Amino acid sequence: MPVSPDTLATMLEKVTNQDGFIAALDQSGGSTPKALSLYGIESTSFSNDEQMYDLVHQMRTRIVTNSAFDGSRILGAILFENTLDREFEGKHAAQYLWQEKQVVPFLKIDKGLCEETNDVQLMKAMPELNVLLNKAVSQGVFGTKMRSVIKLANQQGINDIVAQQFTIAKQILAKGLTPIIEPEIDINSSEKPAAEALLKSALLSELDALSSEQKVMLKLTLPDADNFYTDCINHKNVIKVVALSGGYKRTQANEKVNLNHGMIASFSRALTEGLSAKQSNDEFTLALDGAIASIFCASKS
Repeated sequence: MPVSPDTLATMLEKVTNQDGFIAALDQSGGSTPKALSLYGIESTSFSNDEQMYDLVHQMRTRIVTNSAFDGSRILGAILFENTLDREFEGKHAAQYLWQEKQVVPFLKIDKGLCEETNDVQLMKAMPELNVLLNKAVSQGVFGTKMRSVIKLANQQGINDIVAQQFTIAKQILAKGLTPIIEPEIDINSSEKPAAEALLKSALLSELDALSSEQKVMLKLTLPDADNFYTDCINHKNVIKVVALSGGYKRTQANEKVNLNHGMIASFSRALTEGLSAKQSNDEFTLALDGAIASIFCASKS
């Protein structure tokens, strides 16, 4: 069921002011086999998508229901739509996160990436977006996340990505949800600093055009220059700027978050690094607690 205005206000207060980070548990069709492989489950263990999603849900359930995973260090968690349709310990996934763990639920809404054009990958069309947003509202989701990818410092491509993100963000805001805008820059880009400069300029232009009530979050690749996104972090229309790990190992990603004051982590692979299906419950808890502690510490700076 939808959450009350008071609950939404409590979630917003938590995301805005509490120390912590956002757990990205939203691996979708393309990234799930690799996530399972890193967890110790090879592709020979499943023969179709349904079996694959069952296995990754078991992995996510083991993480989310673990005693180390709670709202004292984790502000929010991003879910994949397939997870939203499932349960944790008998409760709808989003409701479990908030009611049992005090972790704010977000939903990944994009349907993947288009082929590369102008050195970027825009998001694929989302003809069913309105239906998905209504489902998110009905299940007590607080916000959404959508990802595009920038390969090189192509001004047209970057402007197109940011324009697409903000156009959809306004549709999300109109539903009472908080959008996380994620224009990822490939960490291996040969033009990463130049791309960052173009991206920041485009983001600030779109942010300045929002009304005072339209508040968004940004999920950005960790920049080459420390504190590069301070203007975005301090913008009146930005609730929080979170950092994706983007392929960096957890230690390096944590170091980079620590060097960017006001940014917090929103890690996927770096969060689950070191977790294995073969671990005993005690071993798993120890590994997960260590990962959460390190990311929490980095995000406090």
